[in-house]
Amino acid sequence: MTTNNTNNVYEMKKMSPKEIKRYVKIGLSLLLVVIIAILFISSMFVVKEGEYKVIRQFGEVVRIESEPGLNFRIPLLQSITTLPNKKLVYDVNEREINTLDKKRIIIDNYAIWEITDPALMIANARTEMGAEARMGEFIFSVIRSELGSMNYEEIINDEGSTRGDINQRITESVNSLLSRDEYGIQVDDVRIKRTDLPEENEQSIFNRMISERESQAQRYLSQGEAKKKRIIAQADREVTEMLSKANAEAEQIRAEGELQAAELYNNSFSQDTEFYQLYRTLESYKKTIDGETTIIIPQGSPYADVLLGYFE
Repeated sequence: MTTNNTNNVYEMKKMSPKEIKRYVKIGLSLLLVVIIAILFISSMFVVKEGEYKVIRQFGEVVRIESEPGLNFRIPLLQSITTLPNKKLVYDVNEREINTLDKKRIIIDNYAIWEITDPALMIANARTEMGAEARMGEFIFSVIRSELGSMNYEEIINDEGSTRGDINQRITESVNSLLSRDEYGIQVDDVRIKRTDLPEENEQSIFNRMISERESQAQRYLSQGEAKKKRIIAQADREVTEMLSKANAEAEQIRAEGELQAAELYNNSFSQDTEFYQLYRTLESYKKTIDGETTIIIPQGSPYADVLLGYFE
């Protein structure tokens, strides 16, 4: 081992200063190339779909890249952080509020949001967590104000409320506050997942609601029964009026028919009076004589003569 080291030292002593200088230049050149390659590679960064790349220099934001593709920065001087450029879900912590009718309820909701202006968000909220914290405060404030002006039944039955859609109103109000303070974020939707009562109030309120629903159902039944009776009475009255009118018209038609028949009889029989008397006599026989009829009439009377066939 000692012999080899001695040989190397000896060979270096044999090298001329020019050769040593040449090797040093080569080494420095190689080192410079490596450093440049490392700096060039470290200056490159890729912006992916669904993200912002924030370039800072000495802690200050100098530019923000949002278009997907290859980009460059000044290595060592500039640093890069990433922010999401997509829809985000923020699950708001459960909070307790009081309704207009003094009911304590627990609200559980979530928000769909996105970063619309990364520069404003960084300037005013600093980080994504800071933005969510401010958004959560605004959401709770708006929900407390909105639901605090409503009764409990309106909240759990929003379809029957005349105040419109709760979630839409909350979303619009929260966006107004975020825009006012220039946080560079936007809430696309705020949704109330559930509204629960505290355990100590839940059963009593449910019982009262059941009682109110039963009372309302009974009221509807009573109103329906009364309406049914009114409809039946109206129908009976209309039927009676229609029958009376029909009977009157029938009597009038019958009277007119009998009158016309009498006129026809009179016109017909007035042409032969004797035939008419004979016809009336024969018609009377149909009504007065049958298999059990006994008639006592004087012999020689016109009625008997016709019956016995003694007539001219």
